Amino acid sequence: MKFGAIDIGTNAARLLIGEVCKEGDHTYIKKLSYTRVPLRLGGDVFENGIISPKKEEEFIKTIKAFKLIAEIFEVKDLRACATSAMREASNGEKVAKEIYKQTKIQIDVISGDEEARLIFGTFFLLDFDKNIPFLVIDVGGGSTEISVFENGHKVAAKSFQVGTVRILKGKANPEIWSEIKEWLHINVDESIEHTYFATGGNVNKVHKMVGAKQADPLSVAKMISLRNNLNKLTVNQRVDQYQLKPDRADVIIPACDIYIYIFKELNVKEFVVPKIGLSDGMIYDMYLKYIKEETN
Repeated sequence: MKFGAIDIGTNAARLLIGEVCKEGDHTYIKKLSYTRVPLRLGGDVFENGIISPKKEEEFIKTIKAFKLIAEIFEVKDLRACATSAMREASNGEKVAKEIYKQTKIQIDVISGDEEARLIFGTFFLLDFDKNIPFLVIDVGGGSTEISVFENGHKVAAKSFQVGTVRILKGKANPEIWSEIKEWLHINVDESIEHTYFATGGNVNKVHKMVGAKQADPLSVAKMISLRNNLNKLTVNQRVDQYQLKPDRADVIIPACDIYIYIFKELNVKEFVVPKIGLSDGMIYDMYLKYIKEETN
């Protein structure tokens, strides 16, 4: 059974078409189609507080295109979730209403907590010991979510207003770093060994750029080395030498800076990149709701 998930992020909008499959005791999300549009709503919102008419027009066209793709795949359900940029846009509700008027697609502007819940829902499909303490860091364009798990339960979580596009626009509060540091040292018991996970499009790209295999952990030292090499290049040189998309080439360094800051504070040497995100969580959440409705 196919489901469609539209993830409207600060840097890009994405459509994932997927289905939940089972092989024995293993449940996983099979990705059938993935479409990414570099919409960058945060460019408008963090600069001026609103989504501009031009960006709204691009937004509507993107959702129309996503709807057509979803119809081709005959999805059982289609959900659209928007995160940090839409949360902060003063005209976000107005834009969402116009999109619904033209496409009949309801955009759910979700909180950081709900975003984290959806992402972490798929973590329990991964093959690792969930009773071992672990920490998940998700870096987006407008916000960074950190969650701490012990014995399979979330014991602490917080969404911080720092992200790649926010940093590029010079809109990150300088005090955010001390806030992150204080929160980490209060909520993470460093005397206990944790497994560290990093999610988000930029860390997925970093993992690939350093030549790591799918299940290989990534060392913080390699991330630092890549970050420093990229920093010596212009955005156009990064696009040319590393085959990066332009909207990835400018945000990848601030993304690395956020991860590196957190990892250094926690004395982390390596971390795991599971390559799952909000859209995966949305697919799994829709699947669980469908199964629940079918059994009731």
